[in-house]
Amino acid sequence: MKTVYQSINYFIAAVWLINGLYCKLLGLVPRHEEIVAQILGEEHSRILTSVIGISEIIMAIWIISGIKIKLNVILQMIVIAVMNIIEFILAPDLLLWGHYNSLFAFLFIVLIYTNKFLIPQKNMII
Repeated sequence: MKTVYQSINYFIAAVWLINGLYCKLLGLVPRHEEIVAQILGEEHSRILTSVIGISEIIMAIWIISGIKIKLNVILQMIVIAVMNIIEFILAPDLLLWGHYNSLFAFLFIVLIYTNKFLIPQKNMII
């Protein structure tokens, strides 16, 4: 049986994996490359989008590995916040929910924080 912590952890890893593999590396959501092109320029947007996708896949693997969990959680929160601030300012027209993307990013950060620091990791079996 899985704990609530483990279930949420798998969900968080799945978000990183889906965004990295499906949306960026495989290019099945072109809007992601368009955002990169608008922020960093079109010349290398495909390769940069792939690098970002690979980084997100690595993040998913790191989450599941359980190695240096606190560092991982802090890095996730920083990456999500910085990425969304940059997108909010430089590419709001390309975001799925426009400026409301920031709200969803904030809620995801809260989920990540709550899962690590507020939910018992070995109890609460579901």
